Amino acid sequence: MKKFMDRDFLLKTEAAKKLYHEHAAKVPVIDYHCHINPMEIYEDKRYNTITEVWLGGDHYKWRAMRSCGVAEHYITGNATPAEKFQKWAETLPMLIGNPLYHWSHLELQRYFGITEPLTGENAMEIYEKCNKILAQPDMSVRGIIRKSNVKLLCTTDDPVDDLKAHELLAADPTVPAVVLPAFRPDKAMRADKETFPAYVAQLEQVVGYAINTVADMRKALNDRIAYFADRGCCVSDHDLGESCFCVEADEATLDDIFVRAKAGQAITWNEQLAYHTALLLSVGKEYAKRDWVTQFHFGVMRNNSKTMFRKIGADTGYDSMSGGTNGAGLSRLLNALEEAGALGKTILYSLSPADNGVVGTIMGAFQTDSAIPGRLQQGSAWWFNDHKTGMEEQMKSLMSLGAMGTFNGMLTDSRSFLSYTRHEYFRRILCNLFGQMVEDGEYPADWNYLGKLVENISYYNTLHYFGLDRVLK
Repeated sequence: MKKFMDRDFLLKTEAAKKLYHEHAAKVPVIDYHCHINPMEIYEDKRYNTITEVWLGGDHYKWRAMRSCGVAEHYITGNATPAEKFQKWAETLPMLIGNPLYHWSHLELQRYFGITEPLTGENAMEIYEKCNKILAQPDMSVRGIIRKSNVKLLCTTDDPVDDLKAHELLAADPTVPAVVLPAFRPDKAMRADKETFPAYVAQLEQVVGYAINTVADMRKALNDRIAYFADRGCCVSDHDLGESCFCVEADEATLDDIFVRAKAGQAITWNEQLAYHTALLLSVGKEYAKRDWVTQFHFGVMRNNSKTMFRKIGADTGYDSMSGGTNGAGLSRLLNALEEAGALGKTILYSLSPADNGVVGTIMGAFQTDSAIPGRLQQGSAWWFNDHKTGMEEQMKSLMSLGAMGTFNGMLTDSRSFLSYTRHEYFRRILCNLFGQMVEDGEYPADWNYLGKLVENISYYNTLHYFGLDRVLK
């Protein structure tokens, strides 16, 4: 029987251990997609309790607690930090096989030196120990980034953001990692939302001119792309919703849709898709011109429980997979981008594991006449898939249908500064997969080449694909 989560956690063969300890564990972290607040890095935020850093905003944990019958009072309600931590500790032993069990204990080990399993019985003892450690000088936000060997991270930012935090960070030589913005214009592209008129008005204030047509909106977004680029941005992020689409319309039709939406009038779903498609083609050209990376996320149904959405809002743990995506829609979208000269470096993430083959084969059809290795990428196992089984299935599909050696590896997609252990979790699973193939005679025991593969997937592929060589020497 192996010791619980020891040095060789998830590494089942000697080959896997060699690859992880001699290669994967030694390279730094680039976290190119997350949802942390950059101002908290600049201000070097400190946490008073482990509850604040662990349970504040973590809808993964919130869902698990609800599944175990914990009252909302102890999740997003007004219970004390100690009470909330106690309820999480009581939940954790029931999560056998859930990635939260591994992630939580990896974080306890790496940041707090705690190797015993967390339970309801020892919760308050561990709570007090963690709080004392958080009070130490090296456990501020910057200290955590430094301990995690993070060299660069990209936040998620709206076109109306002034990026003041990024400017402050760029001017501060004591920041332990490069912090860059990422361009996420979803609100500008959802003309069907009730909030759209107010958002357009906000964008008008930022750019300094009226936005009365789709051409005006294109210009506004391009101006904001230039603003972001001047502050180091090299990546965009788009939520395509439940599935992929490509609905084309002429300019007069698009303007009619925009005018009605800006006035607060309802538009049809097909009209929304036409407007969204037009803007994707427009910003795609700008991204390609600037050699940015485009990320498309799809296959998610948001705010399933309208009751809870009304009570506590979005991003609180009530989203889900939408099922298999529309492969024809994805193909048409990529083709339209390619025809418009707007298909540059692109990463595709589906929330449905059933889409692994769809994504793998469609992206292979668009690796067209490019010198960029893996110009189109299947993104790492995302959200509800970033567990051991999900990561293995995603990587096995990619190995079977694409070129694993060009893969960009892991990201946290997290709101927590302790989530960098997810990179370690991914790297251990990666090395275990490769190690088993070596043990089974499916790949030669060429440690030099295998080591390079592991280091590239863990770090160097991302460094080169995103063009980060320019800021990380």
